[in-house]
Amino acid sequence: MVKIDRIEHTVVIPEGVNATIDGDTVTITGPKGSISRDFSSPRHDIFQEGGALIVRIDLPRRKESAIAGTWRAHLNNMVKGVTDGFTYTLKALYSHFPMTLAVKGSEFVVNNYFGERVPRSAKILNGVDVKVQNKTEVIVSGVDKEAVGQTAANIERSTTVKKRDRRVFQDGIYLIEKA
Repeated sequence: MVKIDRIEHTVVIPEGVNATIDGDTVTITGPKGSISRDFSSPRHDIFQEGGALIVRIDLPRRKESAIAGTWRAHLNNMVKGVTDGFTYTLKALYSHFPMTLAVKGSEFVVNNYFGERVPRSAKILNGVDVKVQNKTEVIVSGVDKEAVGQTAANIERSTTVKKRDRRVFQDGIYLIEKA
């Protein structure tokens, strides 16, 4: 079996985006905002060369090469987030009881779900913008892909159906588009 001596992944930094490395923390700043993330490992190196960030590991084992690929994906997501941003679109569906959706500070509130008197709520993470449009569409947007995805999951999970058949009772808030 051939042993690989070095793995290098290159993440290109486009025009208008700045990347700085301070110890193990990488900060990427662009037109939509800035994201910082800690990349710490005793064997992996991240350094800046020209207009790119390079993730390097010498004499990698299987898990170490997987970590290098994961770091490349995180850096690509950070660059995409500060240039384009991430937007998830969710839709509220109901058959009989019209639910009302509202954003109150750092909470997303669903009233009258299945006629329930107690409102259901979901946590909105920092740096994520949530808007309700046309009474049934929820737009979740931000620069951090993980925070946007987790907030969308929190909203979707807040309307889970318990003790009923999901095939019959299909009311809820569902993800319809990722961009």
